[in-house]
Amino acid sequence: MFQRLVPTRSAMWLSTPLNALATALLAVSSAALLTATAHAEEKPKWELGLGATGLSLPDYRGSDESHVYAFPIPYVVYRGDVLKADREGARAELIDFGDKAHVDLGLNGSIPVSSTKNTARRGMPSLSGAIEVGPALEVHFYRSAGDQVRLKMRVPVTYGVTLGNGVGTDGWQVSPNLNLDIRSVLGFQGWNLTMLGGPIYATRQRHAYFYDVAPQYATADRPAYRATAGYSGAQFIAGLSKRFDRTWVGAFMRYDNLNGAVFRDSPLVKTRSYLAGGVAVAWVLGQSSDMVSVD
Repeated sequence: MFQRLVPTRSAMWLSTPLNALATALLAVSSAALLTATAHAEEKPKWELGLGATGLSLPDYRGSDESHVYAFPIPYVVYRGDVLKADREGARAELIDFGDKAHVDLGLNGSIPVSSTKNTARRGMPSLSGAIEVGPALEVHFYRSAGDQVRLKMRVPVTYGVTLGNGVGTDGWQVSPNLNLDIRSVLGFQGWNLTMLGGPIYATRQRHAYFYDVAPQYATADRPAYRATAGYSGAQFIAGLSKRFDRTWVGAFMRYDNLNGAVFRDSPLVKTRSYLAGGVAVAWVLGQSSDMVSVD
């Protein structure tokens, strides 16, 4: 969600450590199959609450400088027929192909970065925060008998709107990813594990926003650079969460690999692989008396 956490792409772009992690994940999914007990439940149509999050994120993909962020967050769950907000994000389901596939409209975002606090970008314009919106095709490949394990592919296509000094844009991005969800992982009731990964592709406008160095900002250590459209590297995300009676807790870890990215030679790319992560806790303060059936 933050800093384009929407990531991830197929295994051919992932490094050896991620291949090992994927192998471990398959073992975990097999164990979950043995303990499948999921079933439809009656839950409130909406729930509202308040929480807090702590994040450690690089200033931008490819930066070797990171910052820790802590701020309050809303907790919103809405289980409508079209509009939904849950552990899979905020979205509107546009086209439903039954149990096999659907198209929804999703939201994502990124945090602003001050160039005065980043050595590589010093003297350049700061990066504004952005909201990304666009459709996503979701195709379900596998569901266990008790719906304990799900394997699906998502292909989100997003357009970024920057919110700095005025409203601008930072172009298009497509980030197909394989997504494995496991409920009550390894038999720990209520603990949900999500792992997803895949490549990212983006337009020149998106790459230029982050990695171009205009001639007026060139220095001896930062030559002028013009990015092109194409492959943007790969991401892998693992998230773990649990909902208690009136409390929700969650954590995530993100691995980013820029080897092979078309902008890898930009002087603003200081590292081609890194980890980011965060934790969050939220308290449910109110809920609807209207109940709906969910799986």
